Amino acid sequence: MLAAAGAASFNDLIADIPEEIRLKKSLDLAPALDEMAVRRQLESLAARNRSTAGYVSFLGGGAYDQFIPSAIRAIVSRSEFYTAYTPYQAEVSQGTLQAIYEYQSLICRLYGMDVANASMYDGATALAEAALMAMNVTGKERIVVAGQLHPWNSSVLSTYLGAAGHSPVVQNSVEEGVGSIASLRGMVDGTVAAVIVQQPNFYGCLEDVEAIGAIAREAGALFIVSADPHSLGVLEAPGAYGADIAVGEGQPLGSAQSFGGPYLGIFTVREKFVRKIPGRLVGMTKDRDGRDGFILTLQTREQHIRREKATSNICTNQALNALQAAVYLSLLGRQGMQEVAGQSLERAHYLAARIVEIPGYSLRFSAPFFREFVLNTPVHPAVIVERMLEEGIFAGIDLSVFGDEGLLVSVTEKRTKEEMDRFALLLSSF
Repeated sequence: MLAAAGAASFNDLIADIPEEIRLKKSLDLAPALDEMAVRRQLESLAARNRSTAGYVSFLGGGAYDQFIPSAIRAIVSRSEFYTAYTPYQAEVSQGTLQAIYEYQSLICRLYGMDVANASMYDGATALAEAALMAMNVTGKERIVVAGQLHPWNSSVLSTYLGAAGHSPVVQNSVEEGVGSIASLRGMVDGTVAAVIVQQPNFYGCLEDVEAIGAIAREAGALFIVSADPHSLGVLEAPGAYGADIAVGEGQPLGSAQSFGGPYLGIFTVREKFVRKIPGRLVGMTKDRDGRDGFILTLQTREQHIRREKATSNICTNQALNALQAAVYLSLLGRQGMQEVAGQSLERAHYLAARIVEIPGYSLRFSAPFFREFVLNTPVHPAVIVERMLEEGIFAGIDLSVFGDEGLLVSVTEKRTKEEMDRFALLLSSF
């Protein structure tokens, strides 16, 4: 290898690395192990983790312990999907392109929108790209957030806009868990590019999206909705109440929580904005023999001919996660999505009702909620979270980590009555 590279030694290969920062000692590596020993060691390390495989989870806040049908893993683990690369050459990528096309079609039906792209990195970056797109469309710079956005999404949004030299994001006041409509009306004027709302919001509460959308339209701003895809089994789709751009985190649609990723950024728009959409768009056409074929219809990104006119610097899409979402939606269908969302809704309200009967506990907000709610607790939430781990339960999110108050509890269709009753019983001991 050295001879082929025209180098006399390994040091010649790293000549461009300054001498003062090169490692001057041997790497501190353990002796080589055989395969059985390596497996034992890795299994021992993995056993130190606490996961939803062995714990009952009431964690939410953007990543949810949903049931994943076995068929999903069987399908996406096929080598033609699992190892597929970016489908630049349509003639050798028809399977991947069709899978993405089907994903786009299913997401459009779920969100009630005209066009979906080939997915983005995650829900947070999809939201940030939506804000940039709104600025691109309107020529304005101000972004107003209505209600309680996930703090991490808010952080990513501010980072994106700040790096691009745009005005900071403005947050309207939150009352009883939802955004103040009166406050929002006073903040949105002709200088605003977009109004953003998360539905349900970070607290799990349902925002008045109809009123928020009307305020945005009256001011000539775009209406951006970040919607939980599972909630759309029981809640109205963003397209039905006038969203111009609808985004979301696709993790609940068949992707494991996996320590926080990889996840899936859902991005949908109205048809009139299709040429402003970031990333890629797969379309269907006919070949010269009249057969259906799939192609990359739009690629408005910097790696292609647009370059400085590109709508985004997003360089890829989460195609494997998008495929998981497509398989998940296909397996459940409209009725299945309604059933799963309905079960989450009913179980969350059952658990909330059980807990508020316990002295010292109450719901922090009176606003309606879907599958998450915030509890006022008699002791600091961190104490509950730590003690519950000893009982094999992930109790929820201690909101003090975000500089907030309360315990955010999430309930999915996986939680049984026995698990919820036990959780409530243990809470009564604090």
